[in-house]
Amino acid sequence: MGNVESHGLTKSFRSQFTSDELAILDHVFDSMAGSQPSEATKSGKAVQKQVTLAMLKAFVHDAVLGTMTVRLYNGLRSIDPVKRTDGRSDAISKKQFVVFLSHVMRGTAGEKAFVIQRMISQDADGSVKGRQIKEFTEDLISAVIHLLQDENMLRDWFMDKTSNSVCGILRLATNLMSQLKAKDGQVLSTGDVLTMEYGQHELKNWVYQVSHIPAFLHLFVALSLRITNSESHGELFSTKHLLPHCRGIKYTGVFTIFDIPSVFYLNTYLPSEHQNQWQMLYSSQVHGESFTRFCSLILHKGPSLLVIKDSDGYVFGGYASNSWDTRPQFQGDSKCFLFTLRPQLGIYNCTSYNDHYMYLNHGQQTMPNGLGMGGQLHYFGLWVDGDYGGGHSKAKPRCTTYNSPQLSAQEHFVIDTMELWRVGNPPEDPLSKPKSVLDSEPEAQALLHMIGKTRMSDGLRDPSEEGEE
Repeated sequence: MGNVESHGLTKSFRSQFTSDELAILDHVFDSMAGSQPSEATKSGKAVQKQVTLAMLKAFVHDAVLGTMTVRLYNGLRSIDPVKRTDGRSDAISKKQFVVFLSHVMRGTAGEKAFVIQRMISQDADGSVKGRQIKEFTEDLISAVIHLLQDENMLRDWFMDKTSNSVCGILRLATNLMSQLKAKDGQVLSTGDVLTMEYGQHELKNWVYQVSHIPAFLHLFVALSLRITNSESHGELFSTKHLLPHCRGIKYTGVFTIFDIPSVFYLNTYLPSEHQNQWQMLYSSQVHGESFTRFCSLILHKGPSLLVIKDSDGYVFGGYASNSWDTRPQFQGDSKCFLFTLRPQLGIYNCTSYNDHYMYLNHGQQTMPNGLGMGGQLHYFGLWVDGDYGGGHSKAKPRCTTYNSPQLSAQEHFVIDTMELWRVGNPPEDPLSKPKSVLDSEPEAQALLHMIGKTRMSDGLRDPSEEGEE
């Protein structure tokens, strides 16, 4: 399995990068190799620079722990562009370096799976146990978070204002591992996932299906090898698909229910236009435990995430694809979904059984007052009472709209904390920008322009009316 031909390593690896990108990679490798004395072979040719494990340890980002440095070294030295029989060397050449990066950043699922397998184990037959993959996945997620934090690239998600990331890493790794399948495609139990052995084919399918893994690998390599940092956000090194920009907590004392791994997880399931930024609109810690206040802050604000922590520590919620509006009918569309974040991660999409996606009613006596998602009146997949303080998650055995189980610890739960976050850009509100009196009668303005006349009032326009976002 270490044979170069079996992994297609003889292809034109440098063609994966532009000349500008290659110049950056050459500079990084030369910096890693340092100043080495020139030696000549018998043919008179200079010996090419190489990087040893000691050199790599001295060069990698300070936030990278020793275990991940060794994994990175094993991945780099497993590349075999010159057809060594065992596919491994003790020192890394520039060719190996560039081929490795082409696999990680521009490669196929199979090439990325090969790199991951060699970062996990140096066993040449290519098989690794599920327990080894889980340990690697936890190390990888942890390394990415530490690197992003150290480079100030968490996009205003602060570690001291989010929930415990250590526990979040374990939950995310467990969720990603659950998508590993056996050789025959069989879905495995949690215990079987860890004891099963997986070859290149199973790893390739996993990498192809689970977008988090190649994204984390890409970012880890780019940051740990100092190819990018907070000052350089090129296409190769973008983090826009991992973390949204967090708005609403930077200059406050707000502590959010979310942990950073759960943000990684949820953001991937949102439509791409809603992945760039999240803005906190409501927090029961800040705005109080009032349903009236809650409604006043969330109406007509665009797609959003509702997240609740109950008194038993369970965290769950729902994605509303449309703006919330108070009405005694169901609203929304099939893009909505429910989710759980604790004690485990889960996404529950629409079943097409009914269209009971979203419900919000307030101040009526004939219809239920509160916020609901899925199920039916008085029997919601997720319900927050209009009296505030509690709600229910009824699913026996499953919610008809989202096929979700009971989200909360108890069917009727008590709210500990509740938040609502707008995702994506704010919706355009034609009433939010009053039209200037200077812009009235456009036909008359056009006529004046045609005969070469200008309006004396043009210079009176309020500067605040121009250049508004």
